Amino acid sequence: MNQTKYIFVTGGVTSSLGKGIIAASLAKLLQARGYRTTIQKFDPYINVDPGTLNPYEHGECYVTDDGAETDLDLGHYERFLNVPTSQANNVTTGRVYLSVIEKERRGEFLGKTVQVVPHITNEIKERMQLLGKSGDFDIVITEIGGTVGDIESLPYIESVRQLVWELGENNGIVIHLTLVPYLAAAGELKTKPTQHSVKTLMESGIKADILVCRTEHELSDELRQKLALFCNVKREAVIQSIDAKTIYDVPNLMLEEKLDIVALKKLDLPEKATPNLEVWNEFLRKLKNPKHTINIGLVGKYVELQDSYKSILEAFIHAGAANETKVNVISVHSEYIDVNSVAEKLRGLDGILVAPGFGERGIEGKIETVRFARENKIPFFGICLGMQMAVIEFSRTVLGYTDANSTEMNQDTKHPVINLMEEQKDVTHKGGTMRLGAWKCVIKPDTLAAEIYGKSEISERHRHRYEFNSAYLSQLESNGLKASGINPDTGLVEIIEVSDHPFFIGVQYHPEYKSTVANPHPIFVSFVAAAVAHKNR
Repeated sequence: MNQTKYIFVTGGVTSSLGKGIIAASLAKLLQARGYRTTIQKFDPYINVDPGTLNPYEHGECYVTDDGAETDLDLGHYERFLNVPTSQANNVTTGRVYLSVIEKERRGEFLGKTVQVVPHITNEIKERMQLLGKSGDFDIVITEIGGTVGDIESLPYIESVRQLVWELGENNGIVIHLTLVPYLAAAGELKTKPTQHSVKTLMESGIKADILVCRTEHELSDELRQKLALFCNVKREAVIQSIDAKTIYDVPNLMLEEKLDIVALKKLDLPEKATPNLEVWNEFLRKLKNPKHTINIGLVGKYVELQDSYKSILEAFIHAGAANETKVNVISVHSEYIDVNSVAEKLRGLDGILVAPGFGERGIEGKIETVRFARENKIPFFGICLGMQMAVIEFSRTVLGYTDANSTEMNQDTKHPVINLMEEQKDVTHKGGTMRLGAWKCVIKPDTLAAEIYGKSEISERHRHRYEFNSAYLSQLESNGLKASGINPDTGLVEIIEVSDHPFFIGVQYHPEYKSTVANPHPIFVSFVAAAVAHKNR
């Protein structure tokens, strides 16, 4: 195939309809037919990346191998496709404007008046085609954040209009995702919101090629016919997206609706083979027929918003299926845990995960949680800040350094067992300046980490400024806390574990970012297995 084809996914009526899941599901089907497919997300907010956004604002910040702090939808893309994404897969308005302003400052526009059209739209179009021009992909799917009609989305919608026209017939298509609400009082589904949304899109000069309708009830043939007629699409291009029990059902639902076939037809591409979803469906079979059930406590400080820990929750789904186990994740707010309430708050748990985070709020609750899990031999897993809390707890309880702390929480602690990384000490800008992306780690033999990974060298993704203070390493090791994984270049402690415990591991990196349907992360798989064993004991 000579030319890369482009699919643009826009949304209307309301946000959170699941454009990312529809894009990922379509990409999965196209990939399963043998097409090299990738997905990118264009976000209309002015932050340069989500790295400086509070998890309550935007959910988790997802990190790629090349160190990009991106939108959480990129996590869905990787989990569905099992292919790493990069800096190029997520672009924000902030990044676009920053780039254009820098070009203007360098004099690249030769004295011209810099305007939204053509300068901003040209920058957007260039970035939309970046992955396509790499030669690595047959089809590039671009998800446009926000909803049609939003002021901030206008430059993107205009860029899509121009690009579809420039690419020419059959090279670029638009899928529009809308809501068909059910009015209980009238007892019927209503098409008017979708009609208005399509009309708004057409006023911007874009005709939707395919309409994906989010709904709680089956769309009748009559309703589909009506939508096709009034929204100016072919009858076969009205696709129903009904509420599913799990997001992992959506590719099969889209296969039934023939979304992939309709898209390929519009792009003038052959259907190739029937999609090979064997691995996917085996995962679904295990997910839906568990042999065990366990309760895992997720102890964190952003637990009110599920999306704050999106990748962790999905990693538990993958690991649960691998163990044929239903994992009930029970959110526990660390701010409300103390020495008096810890036993009550963590009662009945088969395993405890202490989650990542920043700042001192809820820290003492996390430390108390670690102590409870360690002393009561409950399977424990600490990620990033969770690993640091395990080091602090061990230093306080076992070494007797009662004021041991991280300099993030207490600058003046006499025992800074967690300290600011050397290269972070002169950093003043907060955006994109942490230790980010994939780093190597060498695992010591005869350790829990070696047993979990089954190899001596791994690569995992990071997002932190503070690190294990190696000045305390020999003291901690001689008292039973092992450093089982070390970065070969910096000597940074990456993995810690406690020897006299059935399962106690803390990692400085974020293993959840690399867990996918096809490759569940080994630590999550082992942690779930340990929790099942603990429950059976």
